[in-house]
Amino acid sequence: MVKAPRPGRVKTRLGREIGQVAAAWWFRHQVTRLLRRIRDPRWQIVLAVSPDRADGPFWPADLPRLPQGRGDLGARMGRMMRAVPPGRVCVIGADIPGIRRAHLARAFAALGRAELVFGPAEDGGYWLVGARNSQAVPASLFRGVRWSTAQALADSIASVPGRHVALVDTLADVDTAADLGRNG
Repeated sequence: MVKAPRPGRVKTRLGREIGQVAAAWWFRHQVTRLLRRIRDPRWQIVLAVSPDRADGPFWPADLPRLPQGRGDLGARMGRMMRAVPPGRVCVIGADIPGIRRAHLARAFAALGRAELVFGPAEDGGYWLVGARNSQAVPASLFRGVRWSTAQALADSIASVPGRHVALVDTLADVDTAADLGRNG
């Protein structure tokens, strides 16, 4: 899930502290580093882009893109999870400097035992959500989630009662200048 790195449109909370241009610059370079780190022949990377027609030199030309479309974060993530061919699927955020191939490999492996997997974030949200079968993502997933709060992970898990959910590595995202100092 990536947004075009435009000042005032991406990482706005961080931008209020360090400036919108600096926040957009950080995000653009973070995405570049992330994509370089996670490329692996074991999976295909597809960029879920916002805005929907966001083309530009900031994303590698060889990676396929899907428009995120409208709706809240849950609606957009659910749509992306269902838009790919049948099989295991994981959606990650692009503002987590610590993501490595090993983290993704553990998430995909967890889907061998669980229906859904989450990678918790230190702030109560999550950096990854995955499903064993992209064509069987529960319709209730993400309903009632209080996005951008410390309850986002708990709400997401509660939205799929009775489903076998696994948790993998806890990582940190970057929302503030303090986060940037620790993780960025």
